[in-house]
Amino acid sequence: MIDFGSDRPVHRQLADIIRADIAAGRLEPGQALPSETRLMQQYELGRVAVRQALGVLRSEGLIVTVKREGSYVRPQLPVERVIIEGAAEVTARMPSPDERKELDIAEGVPVFVLTQPRRTTRILPADRTILVYEK
Repeated sequence: MIDFGSDRPVHRQLADIIRADIAAGRLEPGQALPSETRLMQQYELGRVAVRQALGVLRSEGLIVTVKREGSYVRPQLPVERVIIEGAAEVTARMPSPDERKELDIAEGVPVFVLTQPRRTTRILPADRTILVYEK
């Protein structure tokens, strides 16, 4: 429940509750979250607090929001293991809008930029990539 006397903002508390429901499997990948109105009623919060909570979860890549439909738990996508050999350089940054669209990356999810000698630079979604270094 929401602790209105807490120093933690109420929208962060709501985000914590929804995040815990996702982690525990009470909200499954692809499942719709309760509507903003339902969340407002259930937790006795205003629309701004509910929208801020959903924004936090979107920025963490846990949910996606479809205009005029609602918010859904983000489906789990397959994870790719990428081998890094020799003198490689890996940096992390936020993707451009075109990269987000092309790679189907949720808002708030960074990318790895993998540069290896004599190979094409690769842009990899950080939430679906395991980098493995091999000597």
